[in-house]
Amino acid sequence: MNNIKKFTYNYIKSMRLYYAFTTGISGWLGVAFYQFLYPDRIDVYRLTIILIILFLSWGINQIINDYLGLKEDRINAPKRPMVSGALKIKPAMILTGILLSISIVVSFYLNPYAVIPVIAGILLNVFYEYSKAYSLLANLVFGLMIAMCPLFGFLASGPIPEPLITSNRISVFVLVVILNGLMTYYTYFKDYKGDKEAGKRTFVVKYGIRAARYAGVAGAFLTVFALLTIIFMNWLPIKDILYKQEFIFCAVVTFFLQCWTAYLYFTYPKGERTYFSLVTNIRACSAGHCALIAIFNGQLALYLLVASYILIGFLFNFYKDARS
Repeated sequence: MNNIKKFTYNYIKSMRLYYAFTTGISGWLGVAFYQFLYPDRIDVYRLTIILIILFLSWGINQIINDYLGLKEDRINAPKRPMVSGALKIKPAMILTGILLSISIVVSFYLNPYAVIPVIAGILLNVFYEYSKAYSLLANLVFGLMIAMCPLFGFLASGPIPEPLITSNRISVFVLVVILNGLMTYYTYFKDYKGDKEAGKRTFVVKYGIRAARYAGVAGAFLTVFALLTIIFMNWLPIKDILYKQEFIFCAVVTFFLQCWTAYLYFTYPKGERTYFSLVTNIRACSAGHCALIAIFNGQLALYLLVASYILIGFLFNFYKDARS
């Protein structure tokens, strides 16, 4: 019994659930849009199942990521359960396989097409570890991986509407990719030493911390630039957006948090501060997802913005050791 408790504790710890809002809120974006189109089609039962899958998907896939990244984690995070041996690899991977299989089966039950983003997300997570050898490709792969979440939320919510692909949906998809690609870019500062020794050629490793700091500052404006471009191309219903106070509020909060994240990593590109700056970084990403939700459901967006801001900090407080 003690072994089971120990295994469960270390498995949950390895899931790093303060990141769960990355997949959870981004996936809720797809659900919110479907509810916007069809207000009466999603019941509480279906919504609950979808959200459980979304919020746990980060942690379950994180076990795979930890296994594939053991080489660099032995330097960057030697106290992580799988690195230290507290979490045994074989049973952890078996449980992960079981949970992923359940997710696929349940997703098929919700909508057979919802299995596509689930499987794509798993494959992208595996490819992500190897893509870190090719600079910004890793950020693109990570962004695409998280973008599978709103696609899953949308497809799992009910029958597929026609047409499925439109300019505004592609625009939101691109913004999700950018938000999450940028978020993971800043995380590479804390992993610089281990990534370098493991041969991972992330942007920070390839071009050095000095250049990466300035690129990080420029990155804070990337989402705004992309949004303005989309608005200029008339790919989003901008007339509706400009009159949505909730969207404006969430967008301003997102921009502030992204600028603050860039400042933190520019000022403290090395040391423990790169780890503790993760809180602001994750909050900025989640706020961006909330801003996109505000296009369809302003009240929900504000609730999620406040809840995610508080809970990310609360959960992160359980991970005070930068090397774990």
